[in-house]
Amino acid sequence: PALMSCPQVQRALLALTVPLEMLQAVKGRMLQAMRKGLSRQTHAQANVRMLPTYICSTPDGTEKGDLLVVELCQSHVRTLWVTLLGDGNQSPQVMYKIFDTPGDIMKGKGEALFDFIAQCVRQFLAGIGSPQHRLPLGFVFPFSCRQTRLDKAELISWSKGFSCSDVEGKDVVQLLQSAINKQELYHVDVVALMNDTVGTMMTCSMGGEPCEVALVVGEQRAPRVPGWWGGGGLRQCSPPLLPADTGTNSCFMAEAQQVEMAEETSGRMCVNTEWGCFGDDGTLSDILTPYDQRVDQESSSPGEKRFEKLVGSLYLGEIVRHALTALAAEKALFIGSSVAVLRTKDVLKTQQVLEIIDNEEGMAKARGALEALGLRPSERDCCRVQQICRAVVSRAAALCAAGLAAILSHMCQSRELERLVVNVGVDGELYRGHTRFREILQSVTGLLAPECTATLLPSVDGTGQGAAMVTAVTLRLAAQRREVDQLLAPLRLSRTDLERVQVLMRREMELGLGRESNANASVRMLPTYVCGTPDGTERGEFLALDLGGTNFRVLVVRVAQDGIRMASEIYVIPTAIMQGTGEALFDHIIECIMDFQLKQDLMEQVLPLGFTFSFPCQQLGLDKAVLLSWTKGFSASGCVGQDVVHLLREAAQRKQHLGLKVVAVVNDTVGTMMSCGYDDPKCEIGLIVGTGTNACYMEEMQNVGTVEGEQGRMCINMEWGAFGDNGCLDDIFTDFDRLVDEKTINAGKQRFEKLISGMYLGEIVRHILLALVKKQLLFRGKPCPKLQNKDIFQTKFLSTIEIDGLALRQVRAILQDLELQASFEDSVLVREVCQTVSLRAAQLCAAGLAAVVEKMRENRGLARLAVTVGVDGTLYKMHPRFSQHLQQMLRDLAPNCTVTFLQSEDGSGKGAALVAAVACRGAEPRGQPPLSPQ
Repeated sequence: PALMSCPQVQRALLALTVPLEMLQAVKGRMLQAMRKGLSRQTHAQANVRMLPTYICSTPDGTEKGDLLVVELCQSHVRTLWVTLLGDGNQSPQVMYKIFDTPGDIMKGKGEALFDFIAQCVRQFLAGIGSPQHRLPLGFVFPFSCRQTRLDKAELISWSKGFSCSDVEGKDVVQLLQSAINKQELYHVDVVALMNDTVGTMMTCSMGGEPCEVALVVGEQRAPRVPGWWGGGGLRQCSPPLLPADTGTNSCFMAEAQQVEMAEETSGRMCVNTEWGCFGDDGTLSDILTPYDQRVDQESSSPGEKRFEKLVGSLYLGEIVRHALTALAAEKALFIGSSVAVLRTKDVLKTQQVLEIIDNEEGMAKARGALEALGLRPSERDCCRVQQICRAVVSRAAALCAAGLAAILSHMCQSRELERLVVNVGVDGELYRGHTRFREILQSVTGLLAPECTATLLPSVDGTGQGAAMVTAVTLRLAAQRREVDQLLAPLRLSRTDLERVQVLMRREMELGLGRESNANASVRMLPTYVCGTPDGTERGEFLALDLGGTNFRVLVVRVAQDGIRMASEIYVIPTAIMQGTGEALFDHIIECIMDFQLKQDLMEQVLPLGFTFSFPCQQLGLDKAVLLSWTKGFSASGCVGQDVVHLLREAAQRKQHLGLKVVAVVNDTVGTMMSCGYDDPKCEIGLIVGTGTNACYMEEMQNVGTVEGEQGRMCINMEWGAFGDNGCLDDIFTDFDRLVDEKTINAGKQRFEKLISGMYLGEIVRHILLALVKKQLLFRGKPCPKLQNKDIFQTKFLSTIEIDGLALRQVRAILQDLELQASFEDSVLVREVCQTVSLRAAQLCAAGLAAVVEKMRENRGLARLAVTVGVDGTLYKMHPRFSQHLQQMLRDLAPNCTVTFLQSEDGSGKGAALVAAVACRGAEPRGQPPLSPQ
């Protein structure tokens, strides 16, 4: 009742209470400030700096070895020796020593400071008689730095009473390493620099589940034992407090592509928010009380670190002091006492405030603290003081919760999760010592970020052991990176490798074109007898037949002034017919053609027909092609060695179908070139990169030794999939390629195709993943029975996994379908393997194409060639990066050629009809109408 009757106290308590809607608004503003800090455009103006730490992984429990840590604190340097046993980090062994820093060093020359730190390291190592093997060192440097690597960081500005000359703007890692070298400790390498918040996150990751957020509120406990402390195993003790950092900060694992200030784009990176400066631009002005304004004015940095001044332990006692001063002036407290003592800065310590809010002892502590200041408090005064203290601490906890909720919601959104489950490491006296602070932090975070489940974990010596963990993880990742690079090195082709492939392709092309050398060339360079590309004058109706697999199509194509119209139907070839007699196969084809003509009302007309026949043939004329061998599951008897047009005409006679006029047999690659040629007259190359790969182009007749005649040009079907079958590419093939080749039905054949085409890339990736598992670099080395199955890793997975900006959880989902339990890091590595394999495929394809365009340019005696490539195939069309990589490398390898790529629409159907149309155009006097129906 005594409290209720005092409006001044009520007003003060109300001013210090932030309602839930307001906390929601603070969370929203924090989110905005974080986004501003992450973006490259706005980073310079941001108050919440969101600094990249270059820490890209949390511990996985396999870390082991001896590590050194050096921590620079406000009044001392702490050195630690930590031994990790690779046992899930259950029992790290720790020894350490503390060295008091002489006062003059903190304000003297930078060189003297680093020399002092290095001397501490030398003494410490001498004291424990350390061996001379290489010792990695982690450096805890709790000042604002611009970090560009884990082991490179420029000091932005000193704080906390330090002001050494010649350090700001310099790389502090380099300064420490030089000082250590001066002490002749050449085996000590500074491998990582971090601040205290990151260390907190790392020590909380030791229990098996990763911890991905950390929060520091108030002083961190650093053990304070004069001289030495060590022991067999880690003795859990609660050493007395040392003045460490008394501010507040947070860090979390962000999606790397959102950290625009760092170059990393895959995986995650820990971001140090530096959120103490949140509100420096005025965004918190509507929650600041007059007490906060006075605290700020009296501080050493007015207008700065506004958020820290609301929640940091350095300031809570001061906020309470100003509130009490104001209430005393309003005669609501200490009536009859002189309150002049309350005007002195720092007479009330945060530690005392925290004792006063205690339920049991609080009133007695309040009385003791006030009496020690010479005040004579009444029971009611003590009660009111306790209320003010509670309001200040509760507000600090609630504001911290708003900041934490912003981080959690940001993580949940950027990972595209419905629900985020995460561990949060917390350190600092406010959290550790006070159940009330903890409870408010937990419950308000839950209210403000209901989509996130956060478990708060108290940190054990974040600065010491945490720094050792950062260092250990760094070494583990560096060792893994070396092994991964070594494994993938043979697949990473240099510019020189690709230039050599280009030269070899050119050599094989020349051999394939030569009359004498053709028989021994790996690139067959088959003449197609197609001697022109469309010029736009083609007119009329044409039939097309497309046979290349288990389905085949019949089409009618109408070429008119205003474009091309098509109608088509798909027919199935039953397995029994594919593997029966040739007569049955071709009879079936003719029956389907008749069915189509009937449906399309074309039985009365004799239309020129273009036949796309996608099996290896030796072409002897435009309408004469001898089947060399069946592929794709066909084995019809009596066909190999026969002219397929002749077989088709014989079947037509048997079926008494007389209206059939086959004018051209076409390979699908040529069809692709022709169908694009109708839209772009400069299209003189066809390329297919799908299940298989092949190319064709217009060659000068005088260079085609295998066909009589010198005039004009002819399209050459390269059959380049077989490039390298003669062994000329053996040094490009890796062990993975050999494993894939051995298991194919045509081992040793189509070697170039097996490096490039969709049918094989997934298999190459599968073999690499198996090798990584075997080396314990992937899936924690656990056996993956499903990965043993051939073709389980489909090429379409490569396309999906490499989509730009595809969240890694989607990569994990693909891997989970394969029964692979992938961690976040596993997903990053799988993506890297996919990228390596598909990049190599695109670059090899570019090297082949470079040989083609350069040959065409030289043939025509041009300084520059402008040419278009008609392209088809699922890999080219569906893969997110293949076409980009192919075109980029082609520009590099053939700088004197301007090459345009045009995606083909239905090369095998429309293309075949256009070959027929061009053939008919050539056969008639110009200006005559095309074949009138007989």
